Amino acid sequence: MAEEKNGAQNNAPRQNDNELRKVRLDKLQAFREAGRDPFVVTTADQELHTADVVSRFEELEGKDVSLCGRIMSKRPMGKAAFMNIADRDGRMQVYVRRDDVGEEEYAFFKKYDIGDIVEVKGFVFKTQTGEISVHAKSVKLLSKSLLPLPEKYHGLTNVDTRYRQRYVDLIMNPEVKDTFIKRSKIIRAIRKYLDSQDFIEVETPMLVANAGGASARPFETHFNALDEDLRLRISLELYLKRLIVGGMERVYEIGRVFRNEGLDTRHNPEFTLMELYQAYTDYHGMMDLTENLYRFVAQEVLGTTKIVYNGVEMDLGKPFERVTMLDAVKKYAGVDFSEIKTDEEAKALAKEKGIEFEARHKKGDILNLFFEEYVEEHLIQPTFLMDHPVEISPLTKRKPENPDYVERFEFFMNGWEMANAYSELNDPLDQRERFKAQEELLKQGDEEANHTDEDFLTALEYGMAPTGGIGFGIDRMVMLLTDSAAIRDVLLFPTMKSLPNDK
Repeated sequence: MAEEKNGAQNNAPRQNDNELRKVRLDKLQAFREAGRDPFVVTTADQELHTADVVSRFEELEGKDVSLCGRIMSKRPMGKAAFMNIADRDGRMQVYVRRDDVGEEEYAFFKKYDIGDIVEVKGFVFKTQTGEISVHAKSVKLLSKSLLPLPEKYHGLTNVDTRYRQRYVDLIMNPEVKDTFIKRSKIIRAIRKYLDSQDFIEVETPMLVANAGGASARPFETHFNALDEDLRLRISLELYLKRLIVGGMERVYEIGRVFRNEGLDTRHNPEFTLMELYQAYTDYHGMMDLTENLYRFVAQEVLGTTKIVYNGVEMDLGKPFERVTMLDAVKKYAGVDFSEIKTDEEAKALAKEKGIEFEARHKKGDILNLFFEEYVEEHLIQPTFLMDHPVEISPLTKRKPENPDYVERFEFFMNGWEMANAYSELNDPLDQRERFKAQEELLKQGDEEANHTDEDFLTALEYGMAPTGGIGFGIDRMVMLLTDSAAIRDVLLFPTMKSLPNDK
């Protein structure tokens, strides 16, 4: 039974994968019997990557190099063959001739399959068609692929399979690998900027007794050793604020948080959040930091402050717009909530406009519903949406001149919330009253409301400096900077419903 060549020859139907796996197992056994078991190899000589050879061609032409990579295609031509190998940085054509590697070695080479991982030693040259290549002096099998790669011409196109088998997706689709390399560079740039601003990176608990700091339903588990129910954190906020109380002044954390909510193009139950807190500043200071951080990261990673997402250009080089929630709703919904004095008036207006609300909702909640219905989709260019109602901001300082509203902003781009920031509430008495209001919401059935965190209140009673804080959605930032359509495209292993044989 002949093995497939070039992924699938001329787009012909492939043999059954189980049959192909049997062919490859037989080859592996033959290699082992010949004393050439690839799985006993423990190291290889990866002197350069393929991209190095391309970028340094003039220097390396005619010189010997050593590369390692996966065979992506193979074209035998009797006493010689061409193959393409792929490594982390790209692909390289390799010319293998029997007279150069030896008859015995060439016979073994002919049995190598698409997907096998090899070490190639040889000299750099350019073919008659101008393609930079390596003329092999030796080819060594490092690892045997027992399963065939997806067919070359159609690749791995099934979205569900791509997410479940990200390892195959990365092999077959170089642009996917590029996205995740860029993700790493984005996070590296964030750290570089914050470190330059004298922030300290810290780590705080993921398993907590009280999952607070955001409006979200937590995942729950049980810790057997202490016979205690615990939750996975939904936010990084309350522990980082404890560190501000402790005098660390500028702290940040980049880490996973977990929210027991739905799946869609912008939501995954576990995602990467970055929160930072800075003593002796407020939400205006956080706006300046956000603007500078986004510009720095875009310039560092993309080389420009202009980004294009789904065909729409957004300019991070211009000053970001700053607008209050009241003014934004007045502009796009034609409703001036500063003229609405009672919860009953707000509810009547919501009924008139066909906006659904719950009995527990107050005027501030309904203002936010108007914002979500009429405004959010219009905030395409970088915009700070400021001064939220106190009802939806339990951890934020009130505005002294208007205590129905708080010193908070959400940062929007492309109609998405990208960050959420406050002048942090540091009055322990006010904070206790806010927690009481949250407890009432819990009793009324709001599963996303916060429980009272007594230890956090104790920390506040020792005194917390005036502080600005912000939380950034790293995954959405990566989506925008890589022009990725869905959050699953920027998570290496997104949450998926288990298949029967996974359980």
